Amino acid sequence: MQSTNLKELTFRGMLLGALITVLFTASNVYLGLKVGMTFASSIPAAVISMAVLKFFKDSSILENNMVQTQASSAGTLSSVIFVLPGLLMMGYWQDFPFWQTMLICAAGGTLGVLFTIPLRRAMVVNSDLPYPEGVAAAEILKAGNHSDGDSGVKDIAYGGIFAGLVAFLTNGLRVMADGASAWIQTGKAAFQLPMGFSLALLGAGYLIGIVGGIAMLIGVILTWGVAVPFFSASGDVATDASLIDTAWTVWKTKVRFIGVGTIGIAAIWTLLVLMKPMVEGMVHSFRMLKGTHGESEHRIDIDLSPKTMIYILIASVALIVISLHHFIAAAPISPELALLLVVVCTFLAVFIGFFVAAASGYMAGLVGSSSSPISGIGIISVIVISLVLVSIGNASGLFETADGQKFLTALTLFTASIVLTTATISNDNLQDLKTGLLVEATPWRQQVALIIGCFVGALVIAPVLEILYHAYGFTGALPRADMDPAQALSAPQATLMTTISQGIFSNKLEWTYILTGVGLGAVLIIIDSFLKKVSDKKFALPVLAVGIGIYLPPSINMPVVCGAFLAWIINRHITKYAARTGDKDVGKRAERFGTLFSAGLIVGESLMGVILAFIIAASVTSGGSEAPLALNLENWDTIAEVLGLAVFIAGVVIFTSRVLRAKKSA
Repeated sequence: MQSTNLKELTFRGMLLGALITVLFTASNVYLGLKVGMTFASSIPAAVISMAVLKFFKDSSILENNMVQTQASSAGTLSSVIFVLPGLLMMGYWQDFPFWQTMLICAAGGTLGVLFTIPLRRAMVVNSDLPYPEGVAAAEILKAGNHSDGDSGVKDIAYGGIFAGLVAFLTNGLRVMADGASAWIQTGKAAFQLPMGFSLALLGAGYLIGIVGGIAMLIGVILTWGVAVPFFSASGDVATDASLIDTAWTVWKTKVRFIGVGTIGIAAIWTLLVLMKPMVEGMVHSFRMLKGTHGESEHRIDIDLSPKTMIYILIASVALIVISLHHFIAAAPISPELALLLVVVCTFLAVFIGFFVAAASGYMAGLVGSSSSPISGIGIISVIVISLVLVSIGNASGLFETADGQKFLTALTLFTASIVLTTATISNDNLQDLKTGLLVEATPWRQQVALIIGCFVGALVIAPVLEILYHAYGFTGALPRADMDPAQALSAPQATLMTTISQGIFSNKLEWTYILTGVGLGAVLIIIDSFLKKVSDKKFALPVLAVGIGIYLPPSINMPVVCGAFLAWIINRHITKYAARTGDKDVGKRAERFGTLFSAGLIVGESLMGVILAFIIAASVTSGGSEAPLALNLENWDTIAEVLGLAVFIAGVVIFTSRVLRAKKSA
């Protein structure tokens, strides 16, 4: 057993955790808005913590665990961006109010911690659920506790510096292109062969793996090799529009909605598949709430006391009431109706939040936090909240005006944001408690660290969202008329949630294409089930990834696909090397190096995106250019594309060499 004298929850650890939280929250907000994915921050946070705390002789594995526990909440809390930007996309907000955004992130995240505490014994201690990220983080901490001369922080640093420099040359000086594409025209049909040069997305693809990469590639092929050529060939081309412009218009107005339907049915199907463990999680939760706590006096089995949990729960609900009241009070409605909406939405946020906490906890244990279908929980939340508010809108007469419909749609998204923060932190909390179990940490101290992480992350999210919005804009929501839509952040999940909620309230959804996507998703689900059955789950076709391949721009999809194939090629080479040399640990070392370098690429490019956003925002607010650092070289487009491709290829080579040095570390 670990000594009870080891330092665990320390001031220096909390301060370091807060700094890492700020770093990773900003990175995750940027990456999530750009590509619709966030990265798990537990492992890189653990590596950074170990590198810094090694300078203190009395640091321990338990203190490092507390730092990564606090910082890991940053990555998951950032998932509020999957809903909240929808309020700007629909024109209800013009910016992100700091206090409202901070309160719903902090309160929803704290509820996520509280709701999973009763599940710890049932789902972590007395369960055989794998918790892949939790186990991996524990292994990193254990390895770092033994000085082997290679903590891995260099991989994060090298990847971050390299990706940050490339992002500065691409998005700052604009001497390199961020993508290129070749078009093939056959009659009225247009086929695109796209490529993007983002190193962050290369790293994200490496972490996703070959199965998800192939599924995204299938989505790209279905979009640009089948659907877009079909619709562009069968439609009328405007006399003043080129075939390429027509193809992009077809994708934005028709094919993308097919992706919406595919993503929606895939997310809902995943929830249905996990319905049994979800119900089991709820049963366990009720049972643990009824049972006694603190029966064991051993340090590694003590949660926050029931009395403390009740006090924190009351405080969290009070914060939700305050934020909802402030949001609803701005609408021109009667005080009685405002009070009713505050009560109903608070109940929905807490009640739905409790049930999705159990669901999210189980899904995290089964498939890992990164693979958990949070977007599906978001869709379910939006639908349930919308249906409740529709009935209130009909009864109160709010539906009689366009402003009333707009207000209820916005209120749906605002309430769903609270539910989503609860779900995402639930996803993360049990992974961290699994890590804590394996390194013999104190559960109640981890739970305190997570709540601290929620509040620190909540303080960061609003200003980062504000800066990114005014610097780049979101798809369909540009703060200034003269902005370049090509530079806008796509915020795919927020667009999806907004589309669904607006469709329910106004019945103006592109149902034909969405239902086509649902049908496509159903076929793919059958294929996925068949592949898993005949191959004993060795092969699969993740339908959600196919939908993302259809929905996201191809310049974003392709570097992710490249990263996935790079991981497959490297893993095959490492496996053959291990078989030839008998080095059983080379695979683990290679996986560790690859994970850390990938995290470095993501953090580096994301942070440079945030830094450039500061510079752009400062320039625009003082009446300057939206590209203040751009060199504006003449006749440079082709050279920029060649440079972008060359540097991307160099990035692949450097990435490979960083991972393959695992063979020399034996």
